[in-house]
Amino acid sequence: MITGQDFIMQNGTIYVAIPAMNEAAWLPRTIDLLLEEPTEYLRILVCVNQPDSWWDDPQKQEICLNNRETLAYLEAKQCKKLRVIDCSSRGKGWQGKHFGVGQARKVLMDVISSEANPGDVMISMDADSLFDPGYTLSVYECFKTQRHALALSNPYYHRLTGDERLDRAMLRYEIYMRYYAINMWRIGSPYSFTAIGSSMALPVNAYRTIGGITAKKSGEDFYFLQKLRKTGWICNDNTHLMYPATRYSDRVFFGTGPALIKGSQGEWDSYPIYSHYLFDRVKTSYDHFSQLYAGYSDFPMADFLRKQFREDDPFAALRKNAGSKEQFIQASHQKVDGLRVLQFLKSEQKQLPQSDEKHLEGFLKEYYPGLIRELSVSDREKQTAPEPQKEFFSRFGFHTAPVLLLDQLRNSLMEIERSYQRNDANKHV
Repeated sequence: MITGQDFIMQNGTIYVAIPAMNEAAWLPRTIDLLLEEPTEYLRILVCVNQPDSWWDDPQKQEICLNNRETLAYLEAKQCKKLRVIDCSSRGKGWQGKHFGVGQARKVLMDVISSEANPGDVMISMDADSLFDPGYTLSVYECFKTQRHALALSNPYYHRLTGDERLDRAMLRYEIYMRYYAINMWRIGSPYSFTAIGSSMALPVNAYRTIGGITAKKSGEDFYFLQKLRKTGWICNDNTHLMYPATRYSDRVFFGTGPALIKGSQGEWDSYPIYSHYLFDRVKTSYDHFSQLYAGYSDFPMADFLRKQFREDDPFAALRKNAGSKEQFIQASHQKVDGLRVLQFLKSEQKQLPQSDEKHLEGFLKEYYPGLIRELSVSDREKQTAPEPQKEFFSRFGFHTAPVLLLDQLRNSLMEIERSYQRNDANKHV
C-alpha cells in the first residue's frame, strides 16, 4: 500500500479536469466559480469532445453546434488559467470506438500527468459542477492534512430544483447511493466510497503510480477509485461539499443523469434498496477470509464466486502465493472487490420478493429506529403516534411520499454517512 505523504508540495499547482459535451448552457457558471477561487496556483483544462462522425449525422447536429458554441466561449475568455483541448471540431473529434466521458477524462488527466509536478493535485469535475468558494483549496489542504490519502472521494449533495418530478427522482437516487454506502461502511468494506466523476481528486504522482485512468464510456469513476483503493487509502471526508447538478442527461450510459431519466418514469430496477441482510452475508464472507487461508470451506458468497471466477476454489492461487495470513486476506479483498460485491448483491436481490420500501424499513428498524420518529410528517405525529414505526411505514412510498419527507430521509442518511467518513478520516490523521 502506498500513501500520498511524500507527494504534496508547498504551493503546488491545482489542476482541474473538465470533460464537456453539449454543455454550453452549464459550463460558464462552473468556469466562473473556478476563476473566483482564491488561489493563483490553479489551472483549468476543459476537453470539449464528441465523435468526429457526428458532424455527418443530422441527428447530432445540435450537439456539434453546441460544442462549437462552447469552444467559442472558452476561446473568448482569454485567461491564462484556462486551457482548451479541442476534441470536437471537425477532424479533431473521437475516432473509432474510443469516445465518451471516460476517454475525455483520460485525455485530460494524461495531459496533466505529462506536465505537472509529482506533488501537484488534479481535481476531476463535470461541466455542471457547483461548489462553495474555496473548494479547490480545501481539496489541496485535505491532502496536506490526510497525508496517508492516495485519493479523495469528496462528499457530495444534490440540491433541490423545485421541479417535483425531478427532485423526487434525484432524492430516490441519492437515497439509494447513501444507503449503499452506509451499509458498506457498516460491514467494514475496503470499498466504502461513492464514485462520482465530479468529486474525485488525487496527487499527480498517485495517478502515475497506478498507471492512470482507464477510458470507459461510463463508470470510469468507479473503476478508477477501485483501482486506487487497491493501491492505497481513499479519504472520503472534506470541509467542502461538491454539488453535482440535478438534471436529466443522457450523455453517459449510466450514472446520475440516466438514473434520473429512468427514475422519473418509475424505473428503479438498476438502483434497488438492497436488503441489509445481503450486506451481512458479505460481512460474514469477509470474516471468513482468515479461515480460507488454512483451506477452502463454505461461506455465504462461495457459490457466487465459484460461478464468477469459474473455479472450484477461487482462493487457491492466493493461498499459494501469499507469504502470510495478512497478505492472503489483503489479496482476498482485492479479488472480492467492490464490483464483485455489487454483482453479488444484484444476483441475490433478484430472489427476494420484498419491495424497496420494505428493505428500507427493515434496515431502519434494525439500526436506526429513532430516525423513524424523526421522519414523521408533523410534530403532532411525533408526539402522539403510539407505534411510530408502524405509523410511518404504513404510508411511506418512494412514489407517493412528499418530497419534503424524502429530503428529510436523504439528509438523515447523509449525516449517518458523513459520520462514518469523518471517523475513518480521523483514524488516518
